[in-house]
Amino acid sequence: MSSDPTGDEFRDHRPSGRTPPDLKYPCGEPPEFGDVKKLAEGLYWLRMPLPFALDHINLYLLEDSDGWVILDTGLNTSLVRDHWRGVFECVFAGTSVLKIIVTHYHPDHIGLAGWLAAETGAPILAPRTEFLMARNLSMDGRADAPAEIVDFYRRIGFSDAALAGLQQMGWDNYSKIVSPLPQGFIRIKDGDRLAIGAREWQVVVGTGHAPEHACLYCEPENILISGDQVLPRISSNVSVYPSEPMANPLLDWLLSLRKFHRLAADTLVLPAHNEPFMGLYARLDHMFEGHMERLAALADFCQTPQGAIDAFPVLFKGTLSGLDFFLGAGESLAHLHFLEQLEILERLPDGDVVKFRTVAAFDRNILDRHLTLQGRTHDFT
Repeated sequence: MSSDPTGDEFRDHRPSGRTPPDLKYPCGEPPEFGDVKKLAEGLYWLRMPLPFALDHINLYLLEDSDGWVILDTGLNTSLVRDHWRGVFECVFAGTSVLKIIVTHYHPDHIGLAGWLAAETGAPILAPRTEFLMARNLSMDGRADAPAEIVDFYRRIGFSDAALAGLQQMGWDNYSKIVSPLPQGFIRIKDGDRLAIGAREWQVVVGTGHAPEHACLYCEPENILISGDQVLPRISSNVSVYPSEPMANPLLDWLLSLRKFHRLAADTLVLPAHNEPFMGLYARLDHMFEGHMERLAALADFCQTPQGAIDAFPVLFKGTLSGLDFFLGAGESLAHLHFLEQLEILERLPDGDVVKFRTVAAFDRNILDRHLTLQGRTHDFT
């Protein structure tokens, strides 16, 4: 464990009465771990293993005129490094790696960026916040969770047993699965354009799942390399963490969903997990409406004061354990913070555990107007 979890995606325990969208998966079966599958001229799909319930990550290789560009890297494990050595031998075959692009700071995306950079001499390209977050977490090698972290989780409702579990998980796990990063990197930001081979890719930054998540969009061909920002069947975790305990990441996430509606409806989405798909608008709408349902249910549930853990039965189906319990707590708190900012909930000042109480009705029209106003402020509409 660290101040942000080492896992990315939340196995979707969240209840929804709506039918999932009927997406198309035009790229067929995924490649085996360490193998490469050609998707288009100069664009390749590479899959690497993860030692979690979510057992894989999709990486992408972009062929340039005089070498290769790697997009995301996998975890820093001996198995993944061995798979990369096979890629160097069988795919790159003596050519150069020119750039290593990282979408965001989570370990399965940036874990081997430092190792690959050292092996190839290629620079790392990443959003500033993501690279600096990774550097910061990598350098925190304390074995035990700091007192302020324990206090954060106690305040949101963790039992003594859950806090003991946090300590047992350890605090330095991030640095164990992320290779040492270089001092310097090349910053990419929203709106930047990268010429790679015959394509120009625009950087489209999403927020909520990570502070400054970079996606790449090729407008002439309607291809989006989406990382974790848009996934077809599982839902990216949107959490409040002790590193920013009063944050409102769900607002950022909902604004990002609207932002990606700017892209073409027939975009081919290349995600970090599951398979490439078509049906971007349907998937965005499904995720957005799912959050609306949960927010409405949570506002009703908090007629009597509730905390983040109390809200689990409303937001999630089944029993959460292990990493899912931590991710669920962070996501539950994110929903509570969002409703608090809308002044639908109020934070109660007293008590050992932070509780929230409903003070106004959940009104979808007011929420839509709020998102529209926030979107204009952030240029997300």
